[in-house]
Amino acid sequence: MIRIVLRPLLVAAVCFALSRGAAAADFSIVDSGAAAGGEALCTAAIQQAIDEAAAAGGGRVVVPAGVFRTGALWVKQGVELHLAEGAVLLGSTDLDDYPKQMTRIEGHFEPWRPALVNAKDLSGLRITGAGTLDGNGKPFWIAFWKRRAENRKCTNLEVERPRLMFLENCSDVQISGIRLKDSGFWNLHLYKCRDAIVEGVSITAPHGDPPQIGDVRQPWDEISVDRAPSSDGIDIDSCQNVTIRGCTISVGDDCIALKGTKGPLAMEDETSPPVENIRILDCDLVNGHGVMTCGSEATIVRNVQVKNCRVGAGIPVVRLKLRPDTPQLYENILVDGIQADGAQGLFDVKPWTQFFDLQGHEPPQSVVRNVLVKNVRGSFQSLGELRGNEGDEISNVLLQDIEIEAASPRLRLGDEDSIHYDDVVVNGEPLTK
Repeated sequence: MIRIVLRPLLVAAVCFALSRGAAAADFSIVDSGAAAGGEALCTAAIQQAIDEAAAAGGGRVVVPAGVFRTGALWVKQGVELHLAEGAVLLGSTDLDDYPKQMTRIEGHFEPWRPALVNAKDLSGLRITGAGTLDGNGKPFWIAFWKRRAENRKCTNLEVERPRLMFLENCSDVQISGIRLKDSGFWNLHLYKCRDAIVEGVSITAPHGDPPQIGDVRQPWDEISVDRAPSSDGIDIDSCQNVTIRGCTISVGDDCIALKGTKGPLAMEDETSPPVENIRILDCDLVNGHGVMTCGSEATIVRNVQVKNCRVGAGIPVVRLKLRPDTPQLYENILVDGIQADGAQGLFDVKPWTQFFDLQGHEPPQSVVRNVLVKNVRGSFQSLGELRGNEGDEISNVLLQDIEIEAASPRLRLGDEDSIHYDDVVVNGEPLTK
């Protein structure tokens, strides 16, 4: 009989190695043929690196420092996409590099363009690093503004524009450190994802005035663009258990939007489960249409926390869009610890009638309840408004421990009994009913 004796330290090392598994290999996109410089299209080479990592059982696909132009990419199971410091994935401006397919957009599915970075049905998804996803969005913005100049009532989807990231039905998701800029459309769209963390991410898009287009035939390079249309920072669509922490967002639309679907039969749509258990923590919201916006498409949104955030000029803190054609339930919302610098208002809660369609049905009722806004300091343009469509119910809204300055101390209410005050001081005066 042969007897093998292992030293205790060696046994511990072997057990540790077995418990964590073999270290996953790095796969550089340069080794697969991607060329820096931003001129050559690198989609095939980058996708090859992703596919090779997946075929090897997983690994980290590394984008090194440099600018790499690409079209739509698909992250695979077991693959971490890592953008090193100084790395830029630069989106192609050719729509043919984003082959049309069925995708989730604005609360439904239709043939549309994928994002620059896509993932579907993955667990343990990781997108990391200090590099940048650059949507290179100017041509797409100009195409939209030209169409808007032709038809003031054009919808967002009439002009196809790629998002920066679209993650569908993924679990155990971590997105950390990266920078997202100049998306053609929404920046980060999560749909039916669970247990996701978005941490230390910077999202920017120009947010000035829409361009003045006198002649829709003007070449792109002759038009100055200071505003990216529909440039939502993060869209949480039909997701559960999502934490957004330590992020900086400055965009031309909603900073963080909680979404579902829309229409009189929205509650029956099995593709749009409730948005639940969302935490927005320690974020800097520099510019946008809402710190936390429910809508434009949404049905059930519940258990939302916004804590310890800084809010810049012109941004409403709680923005709830109440559609006259959609039954909506927004409940159990906590906002705790806001430092405001010229924010638009505490509330922007009101009817949202953009492109609504009752489809022959009677107007449904929406409900807003159990909203607590507390521990707020700084300056506001006003307190905002809190009202719904006829027949909507807004109840159990509480303002607590608030001391702010407001250019207009008025809060426009649909129902005086919908809100209560506890230690609220505006412009040095206690606010009571």
